[in-house]
Amino acid sequence: MSPHVNPDRARFGAFKDLPRDEPVQMLNLVRFHAEARYEDGRRATGREAYAAYSRESGPIFRALGGRILWSATPRLMLIGPETGEDWDIAFVAEYPTAQAFIDMIRDPAYQKAAVHRTAAVADSRLIRMAPNPVGDGFG
Repeated sequence: MSPHVNPDRARFGAFKDLPRDEPVQMLNLVRFHAEARYEDGRRATGREAYAAYSRESGPIFRALGGRILWSATPRLMLIGPETGEDWDIAFVAEYPTAQAFIDMIRDPAYQKAAVHRTAAVADSRLIRMAPNPVGDGFG
């Protein structure tokens, strides 16, 4: 299976076709390259490159009303494949609206910061989710 780093046009189009005026939560599962793969040849670990992405994109994310709901380091895949789905970080980013996410992606300063993400990430999953009410049970 090939790695997934950035969305293709069709998937981003499908994202934009969903309602834009409601809150979204984005589940992020990320695996880093040991050595970042910058096109200009600069050197950093994948984790260092992702930290640069976070530093540079964070102010844009927060200015649009985004926040991190939780972040964790995965330890063990209890249910699921034993290999191929190993992640270095998992987190949920919340945006006040889907349009805020779209605005972030289109921001020139964000696009400049995203170079670090592309260099850092060996594979990822980014899943758009609609928040549900929280109760005492599962689901």
